Amino acid sequence: MKDLFDTTHDSKLMKEAPLAERMRPSDFDGFVGQEDIIGENSPLRIAIQRDNLRSLILWGPPGTGKTTLARIIAKKTESRFVQFSAVSSGIKEVKEAIELARNRRKFDSRKTIIFIDEIHRFNKAQQDALLPHVEDGTIILIGATTENPSFEVISPLLSRSSVYVLKPLSEESLKSLIEKALKDKEFGLGNEEVKVTKEAIEKIVAFSDGDGRASLNNLEFLIEYMKGRGIKEMKAEHVLEGLKEQALRYDKKGDEHYNLISAFIKSMRDSDPNGALYWLARILESGEDPKFIARRMVVFASEDVGLGDNNALNVATAVFQAVNLIGMPEARINLAHGVVYLATAKKNNTAYIALGKAIEDAKKGSFGVPLHLRNAVSSLMKNLGYGEGYKYAHDFEGETGQKHFPEEIGEQNYFKKD
Repeated sequence: MKDLFDTTHDSKLMKEAPLAERMRPSDFDGFVGQEDIIGENSPLRIAIQRDNLRSLILWGPPGTGKTTLARIIAKKTESRFVQFSAVSSGIKEVKEAIELARNRRKFDSRKTIIFIDEIHRFNKAQQDALLPHVEDGTIILIGATTENPSFEVISPLLSRSSVYVLKPLSEESLKSLIEKALKDKEFGLGNEEVKVTKEAIEKIVAFSDGDGRASLNNLEFLIEYMKGRGIKEMKAEHVLEGLKEQALRYDKKGDEHYNLISAFIKSMRDSDPNGALYWLARILESGEDPKFIARRMVVFASEDVGLGDNNALNVATAVFQAVNLIGMPEARINLAHGVVYLATAKKNNTAYIALGKAIEDAKKGSFGVPLHLRNAVSSLMKNLGYGEGYKYAHDFEGETGQKHFPEEIGEQNYFKKD
């Protein structure tokens, strides 16, 4: 039970929260979009109303209402709602919440919904740990993901959950969100003196790309932008000016992300394990998904190390598998192992360069395959000359001297052996 200080503190936090958080609806009446999922007679809506809910996976782009829907479900079913982010939380914290849920169910007969945002960031072992508690009904799991759950959520967990696909919000839905925020005097912008024209709202909607949270964040930024410039009426041109300035600010962060990755790759390419480890540490500390780093290492193993060390691809692939199985924080050890190996390996990018040259020729046209290289799988094809004159390499000790290019391209030498 909260005391007066807690209530006052929560109220202060709410007032200082971003507009998108302040305007988050607590009931279906205020929920915008996704009518096919939570409409009046939809299976999910009926299951919620009957308090007969199974675990869910909500899959959709950012700002489509995944977290909001999970909170509304908890309220409607009078369940305890516990929220985690797979980016910042580990299975230890989740297990502690599961144990509390077990006791709550035993002594208070109250259900617990555990909501895991970005559940695709949990590795296989972490997801496996959830499975028995979903199976025995200790918790109702609601996972939110922007990635295809078929690839990112383990099959046993997926088979015990209902998957719902949330779509980007329509222009009408986004417009409704913005207009509601402009009228709301308690949590929204109803007390602001800046007026927003219809054309300005349309521009904000166009920039939001189906993302409800982005539309409200953009609106809040633009109101402050107008106030800072002493403008009382926001027009379409003001939206363009303001969001261009905002984009420049965000691009700096985006550029920094790619700058870190660039420094990481180039340090390995220059065979500097110390520099590579430093940039690896910087990337990990920035909160980057370790699987993204491991994927870049798998590419690097063929693009840069290549034929210099044929085992590099095996090592990089093994690191990716280890990261997927182990998860953070231990996975950083696997990454460090792989980084040092790749950085110190001999480099040879001739296969990669050769492919680039071959692609240039491939783009010149869809020239026919020479007849002697075609398979004669029918008598008609054989009569047409398919396979005629083909030399089986094993009969010639591997060197046949036959041509393998279309006549229009002619024989090429993309890859030169050392």
